[in-house]
Amino acid sequence: MNDKFIDSNSIHELIAGNESVFTMIYELYSEKVYRLAFRFLKDKEQSEEIVQETFIKFWLSREKLDPEGNIWLYLFVIAKRLSLNALRQICKSTNLTEKLLHYMAEEHNITEEEVFVRDLEQYADKIIDKLPRQQKLVFRLSRMEGLTYKEIAEQQNISPNTVKNHMIEALKTLRAHLKYADFIYITLLFLLH
Repeated sequence: MNDKFIDSNSIHELIAGNESVFTMIYELYSEKVYRLAFRFLKDKEQSEEIVQETFIKFWLSREKLDPEGNIWLYLFVIAKRLSLNALRQICKSTNLTEKLLHYMAEEHNITEEEVFVRDLEQYADKIIDKLPRQQKLVFRLSRMEGLTYKEIAEQQNISPNTVKNHMIEALKTLRAHLKYADFIYITLLFLLH
């Protein structure tokens, strides 16, 4: 089920081109999209651009929406994709990714990269599933729901410091299991979650 303010009737109206429903969705989710983009890019201006691009793409592809679907998940996927693309552009100028970018330029094989990242995501999901219950919950709320440490702390009735400690331990476990993988893939993997 969507946010309590967005029911299937609202989505039907949005699909039909109702701009007031679109405005309501923008007001409900633009800050969340911004936080997601900022987690990737650490840049205010670029993150604001991602918000605008996300909602433009969302509006232009509204006819493909499932009236029973999850609006946030749909926005999350668009924003994540745009943020990763922006991150790749940023990475082009760094030494850390030179090898990967050279390989991609030679092979022109984005599919292979996506398959590798997806395999790593699945492997990471198995590791995450084995984390202690609270660590796993905190990790998923932070990386998948895009919540801040403060929001997680309030939701779970624990201190922000406890949230931070759970995240540190969860990431330590992931790094230990993924140490064989190339640095850029690990970076992408952490950002994808």
